[in-house]
Amino acid sequence: MRDYFARRLLLIPPTLLGITLIVFLITRVVPGGPIERAIMEAKTAENAMAGGADAGRGAISEEQLAQLKAYYGFDQPPLTAYVTWLGKVLRGDLGTSYRFNEPVLNIILERLPVSLTFGLITLVLVYTICIPLGVLKAIKHRTALDNITSAIVFTGYAIPGYALGAILVVYLAARRGWFPMGGFVGRDFADLTLGGKLVDFAHHAALPLLCYTVGSFALVTLLMKNHLMDNLAADFVRTAVAKGVSFRTAVVRHALRNSLIPIATHFGHNFTLLVSGSFLIEFIFDINGMGLLGYTSVVDRDYPTVMGVLLISSLLLLLGNILSDVLVALVDPRVRFK
Repeated sequence: MRDYFARRLLLIPPTLLGITLIVFLITRVVPGGPIERAIMEAKTAENAMAGGADAGRGAISEEQLAQLKAYYGFDQPPLTAYVTWLGKVLRGDLGTSYRFNEPVLNIILERLPVSLTFGLITLVLVYTICIPLGVLKAIKHRTALDNITSAIVFTGYAIPGYALGAILVVYLAARRGWFPMGGFVGRDFADLTLGGKLVDFAHHAALPLLCYTVGSFALVTLLMKNHLMDNLAADFVRTAVAKGVSFRTAVVRHALRNSLIPIATHFGHNFTLLVSGSFLIEFIFDINGMGLLGYTSVVDRDYPTVMGVLLISSLLLLLGNILSDVLVALVDPRVRFK
């Protein structure tokens, strides 16, 4: 097993090279890049200063165009520019943001704690609630409890998180005033005591966390319920009960462990929530997380920031897949990696 995971870890660098190379080359050919935006802004500014008589001239010289290409790194061939970018990454330099004019690494580190906080809390809430709920629904199948919880879970699954966020902001924050309109914490957060900071954070995070978790509840709950029901009907469980094992022991020690295999497989895909988040939810609640940063970077053609966010997200996705294999090996005794 150790050799298998060692090989998987060794595959991460070439996979990251392939992902980043493809996206880097795409940024060199898509229209509306930073140079075009800079030229358009320069023309607009010159036309506004020139007035109506000279409006429309706004052309830039070849020397200015060459300076723009050098500033944005478009004066090199694509592969040469990628090698230059990769060399900086290996030295811990992700480049400088076109939009913020700051190092990309500093921008990401500033927003990463926000996404990590929401991502970790979301994962804990989803799995600590959905796994017991799925077990309870499987045991109480077709009862009133099962039907009511299914209706609630599917209703939440049918509503997108961003749509639910807009509704909650309008009715609970704007009209009722029960929650803040947005933000990660309040303006006076630094002046509060520890207890006050926890209350302030919970007050601001309640609605965003509800929107983050509502979509995952149905999937994890039904995965747990359906696979547990299949295992409860399996021969090995019936044999254990026939030999005198109590039903509770049969569920906990036999059926439950096998039912956790798809949950362990799915866990790795949720690992990217630690940084990616949801840019729509972050936009609605005015939260400066990684999701909103990635979205605004694409819109503004801030390619260094796009590459930095992509690099971190891809790395976490690859690590999440390996983590899924580790969890499957721990849960399923039949799995042996050779």
